Amino acid sequence: MPPQGGAPWRTTVLGVLHPVGPLPAAVYWRRRLLVLALLLAVLGGGGWLVVAALTGSDGGTATSAAAATTDAADPSDEPPALEQVVPSLASVPTPTPAPGPAAEPEPAPASPTPGGPCGDDAIGLEVRAPGSAPVGGKPTFELVVTNTSSVPCVRVLDAGLQEVLLLDAAGNRVWGSNDCFPETSSDTRTLAPGESVVFPLTWGGLTSEPSCAAERTTPAPGQYVLRGRLDTKTSADTAITLG
Repeated sequence: MPPQGGAPWRTTVLGVLHPVGPLPAAVYWRRRLLVLALLLAVLGGGGWLVVAALTGSDGGTATSAAAATTDAADPSDEPPALEQVVPSLASVPTPTPAPGPAAEPEPAPASPTPGGPCGDDAIGLEVRAPGSAPVGGKPTFELVVTNTSSVPCVRVLDAGLQEVLLLDAAGNRVWGSNDCFPETSSDTRTLAPGESVVFPLTWGGLTSEPSCAAERTTPAPGQYVLRGRLDTKTSADTAITLG
């Protein structure tokens, strides 16, 4: 029941605004301010709880969606590119194989002793002939011996050691210079470096066999080769056409 008259009400208000007690007034003011602050904190916390309760579900969904979007957009969460996981082959050092042993050069033919024998490695041998000859004709061939070494050397050039063969395209023997008319001579010469000796030989145009036992005939037209020999030295083949 409200107090009657104005004096008591004013006394109550004055008592609140001007507390009276055995302690100093500042102590009572601090107590009242502390109570007021606690009251405001309680009221503010309650309001926040209400707002959170009303918006909690939507906010959680939005927060999850935002977090998912952030996670998807964050490039740090993406799988690393293949070139970042597997290093480029260009950056991987490739071991250099150890060099193998160098191929040994072929030994050069031993030069003859100056004034000593001319071995097969110290002489060149070839057959010179016209490129073609008529069938049944009598062409002249030349057996050429050359000292290819750098010193003078001695070579036996006996006629019995010289021979020229005619072979057909299949490699069959057609004629030999020593078959029917073998010659003998004693011919030992000292050949200077680069010196050549030429031995001419005329072919009768007929086939032959060793010892001249078979009938001699005219070879058929076609491609043939001539091959020379000086003892154990053999020349390369020289082509000739009979037609």
